[in-house]
Amino acid sequence: MGVQERKDRNKQKLRDLILHTAAELFVAQGFEKTSIRNIADAIEYSPGTIYLHFKDKNELFLAISKEGFKLFYQYFQGVMDQPTPIERLLALGHVYIRFAMENPGYYDLMFIMKAPMETETTKDKWHEGENSYDFLLRLVSDCQQQGYFKGKDLETTTYWIWSTVHGLVSLKIRQRLKMYSKDRREKMVTDALELFNSILLTQN
Repeated sequence: MGVQERKDRNKQKLRDLILHTAAELFVAQGFEKTSIRNIADAIEYSPGTIYLHFKDKNELFLAISKEGFKLFYQYFQGVMDQPTPIERLLALGHVYIRFAMENPGYYDLMFIMKAPMETETTKDKWHEGENSYDFLLRLVSDCQQQGYFKGKDLETTTYWIWSTVHGLVSLKIRQRLKMYSKDRREKMVTDALELFNSILLTQN
């Protein structure tokens, strides 16, 4: 390995460490209460080191979200082996839940935690998030071409599906299922998804 390659690899490792640590702190403490110094202390580097990679906390938050959505989109690709659009849509719900359960920190930052206002102005460049939404939108459109969701507005139908599965996941991640027994709690999300999927199958 050459000197430059080693430097590039070490730089990427440090960047990944900053992102991972910042994500944990944002979820644990909230965005407003987390400072660049907090993150630097956690990784045992100076704040100046973080500024070599990110100009401010808002850019850091956006970078974490982008990484999360890249991974999210990769999970979505797992449904493409299903033979029909409706089967892909049903499978996507399970993939969505698996991503959230395996990456709760990312999910919280991406979909639950309020984003800093400064990051919202960059949404025109936020291809990672758009790719995931467009994937679902195209899938619902494909289902319509197969006779499902007849006469229903495409974007409204897409929003209905997304928001329903998001709600199932969010209640679990934010620990709002404590009224159920622990064993029941673990199955509640997937059982509810199966019920929702049975409703989707009637929309033809």
